[in-house]
Amino acid sequence: MEEEQTGKISGRKPSYGIGSQMLYGMAEFSGGGAFVVINTFFTAFLMKALGMPAALAGVIPLIGHVWDAITDPIMGNITDRTVHRLGAKRFYILIGAILTGITFVGLWLTIPSESVGARFAFYALMYILFSTAFTVLMVPYNGLLPDMVQDYATRSKFSNVRMIWSTLGAMVSGLVPTFIIKDTTNAGQYLVCALLFGFLYAITAIATFAGTWEPQKPPIRVAMKDSFVQSAFVFKSRSFRIFVGIYLTGQCGMDFVSGMALYFVEDVLNGYSKHWLTYTMAVLLIAQLAGMLVFGPVMAKTSKRMTILIGAPIRIIATLCLLAFAHEGANFIGVLICTFFIGVGNAATLTSIFAIMADMADVDELITSIRRPGTVSGMATFARKVSSGLSAACITWFLAGVGYDSSLASQGLRQSAATLQGISLIYILVPVALVTGLLILGWIFPMQKKEFAAVQKDIARRKGEDTSIATEEEKKMLQRVTGLSYDRLWDRKNAGLKD
Repeated sequence: MEEEQTGKISGRKPSYGIGSQMLYGMAEFSGGGAFVVINTFFTAFLMKALGMPAALAGVIPLIGHVWDAITDPIMGNITDRTVHRLGAKRFYILIGAILTGITFVGLWLTIPSESVGARFAFYALMYILFSTAFTVLMVPYNGLLPDMVQDYATRSKFSNVRMIWSTLGAMVSGLVPTFIIKDTTNAGQYLVCALLFGFLYAITAIATFAGTWEPQKPPIRVAMKDSFVQSAFVFKSRSFRIFVGIYLTGQCGMDFVSGMALYFVEDVLNGYSKHWLTYTMAVLLIAQLAGMLVFGPVMAKTSKRMTILIGAPIRIIATLCLLAFAHEGANFIGVLICTFFIGVGNAATLTSIFAIMADMADVDELITSIRRPGTVSGMATFARKVSSGLSAACITWFLAGVGYDSSLASQGLRQSAATLQGISLIYILVPVALVTGLLILGWIFPMQKKEFAAVQKDIARRKGEDTSIATEEEKKMLQRVTGLSYDRLWDRKNAGLKD
């Protein structure tokens, strides 16, 4: 199978300065922002504005992400097998940008029916449509950087700017809705918010399409029916398996913070009418943005793993400190101080996660002999959306478990004291458990700059571009990174394909 680049470039002329980094990162405005709005307000919209039972509302995101188990591997395969004059990934980014903006609005429409069953079916369908559109956008976007940039340090710079855009997206998406949605029981206010953000998510992703480039490559011809087999074989990589664990624990930890923040502020602290949610989200996201600016250079000088080892303990300690303020009448300044350090710690861990993602296609290529960033990114995107779906579902199930009453919420009434205590424990202890897992996985992650260089050098050997012979030390290093013995690498069978 021929997979070498032809040398032809689609899109703008390659450039590695800050302007190119900014344009590349802009699509992450929707990547970082869309699920902040969804995690913070979607189940509240269903329960508080529409009166849907908590346990039922939580099933809708889960249905959407079960659907992702089908669409993400297929989209990865479609991306790798497509040839287009705009560049395969850039073409789908353009299409996905438009569809994401439209379907995001669909999530917040209301239907003229009081039937719980009809509403459940409608919003499940809308969530599936949005999730599909997001897949069309994010799978090729996650696979673009490995083709755009080959250098380890330069990739880190692009990834860091991407995460700054992610934080900006999260900041705007977390703050602006609190000014628009003044009454959490008013469905019309959610729709106004959706129209604004649907436009912003589309236009920023279109800017990434316009500001990036992509080498033209011959397609990887894999039958659509083999998409799932191919995608499953991505998990042969030990580094990818650990990365997915890092991705899930790190993102789920923050999903619980954003998803539970409204309930913690409105129900436990009784401070929504005082704009405390606005202040909480502002402090969280400003701290996260400031942290990105600090931890990007730290990562460049140390490793992509180091910022996880720094940030995870900060997140754990700061979150546990919230236990002292988890009641009505607590000192809100204390809540904001804890929230600030949660944001700083989150910046460190997010900086690492997306930088590591860009390197997974190289490890997969060494294992399989096939350059398939679309397939690898499809599974990474699936992992991200699974984390969001599980978080949203678990939040509503946990709320139901501690006795959260949607009928009381839709009338603007307070929950019971036991329920309020349960909300506090969900908001604090679940993220602590997840970030502890993140810390452990970050510690054992096997690839840093030296290992990445060894991966690229061995790929060059296999292609006949490097005449050196691998040393025993390099072989052991590559075995730790890939999880396979050196003599089993560079084999199409490792991708589930025949010779």
